[in-house]
Amino acid sequence: MGNIGKLLILWGVILILVGLLLTLMPQIPFIGRLPGDIIIRKKNFQFYFPIVTCIIISLVLTFLLNLFRR
Repeated sequence: MGNIGKLLILWGVILILVGLLLTLMPQIPFIGRLPGDIIIRKKNFQFYFPIVTCIIISLVLTFLLNLFRR
């Protein structure tokens, strides 16, 4: 049962960090507005796909998780 408790604590910390990131994200100017992000604006339609932002976040998270795993 000790391992399950540690896992639940880890998931709680991860959820708190994600919540803080989502709260502070509008204050970070370059997140979601990088060159390469796809924005299509039509008359009554707007499509936004932050492909470059997703790639950068994925690379940072991969680096951090590999760092903690070792």
